[in-house]
Amino acid sequence: MAAGREIKKKIGSIQNTKKVTSAMQMVAASKMRRTQQRMHAARPYAHRLRQIIGHLASARPEYTHQYMTDPEEVKRISYIVISTDKGQCGGLNANLFRALLKDINLWQQQSVQADLAILGNKAITFFRSVGGNVKAAIPDIGELPEIEPLIGGLKIVFDEFVDNTVQRVNLVSNTFVNSMTQRPHVRQLLPLSKSDDLQTTHSWDYIYEPEASVLIEGLVQRYIESQVYQAVIENVACEQSARMIAMKNATDNAAAMIDDLNLLYNNVRQASITQEIAEIVGGAAAI
Repeated sequence: MAAGREIKKKIGSIQNTKKVTSAMQMVAASKMRRTQQRMHAARPYAHRLRQIIGHLASARPEYTHQYMTDPEEVKRISYIVISTDKGQCGGLNANLFRALLKDINLWQQQSVQADLAILGNKAITFFRSVGGNVKAAIPDIGELPEIEPLIGGLKIVFDEFVDNTVQRVNLVSNTFVNSMTQRPHVRQLLPLSKSDDLQTTHSWDYIYEPEASVLIEGLVQRYIESQVYQAVIENVACEQSARMIAMKNATDNAAAMIDDLNLLYNNVRQASITQEIAEIVGGAAAI
């Protein structure tokens, strides 16, 4: 029964793994609900501010912010990449990096160089391995990120856009669809794009109070902060959802392996008993 003992040891090991993955699934489910609440609470503000900025970009304002100026030619592009701090969340980060590399490749075919500003430990590890022109790296985002460290760490990206060192800034993160589906998304952050509201059929003309430069400067800054922060907390919600699904799949796989090993153990044990009985019968017949 040496084989039987080995099988029993494997069953015990997998049962311990199953307990761990089941506990991680429950923890991720609890965190997922909290992160989704924060994400949904922040969405209306970010969405409305995006609409306002889109209308301003479509209008003929008295003051044109540098972020609203479309470059004549794109020679260099910067990516703000938001990943997770931890793994064990399925293919969430791999799908994001795949979408990013595909977009970079499309721009490089047009002789456009790419810079990277990366958030999250997994992105830092990935680009340390594959290489890339990393201008900024912010590790340990955490489950409750604060906007000031994020924007402060990304200041070099926005300064280079103002200096026309880069002519476009893209935001790369996962978009939360539902608990089962998260999609990687690459979208333009700068220059500010015009409104995509289908009901917009005319140019907007605003009356500003205080003066246009003061108001637009403040709005643009709030817009950048809101879009980056919304992307970060949405990515955190995606992480917890993906981890819950990954741990559930791991738990189910462990249960299936335990069932298979129990069946194998019973077969081995039955074969051992049958052999012992045959030996006893054979010995008795010899006597």
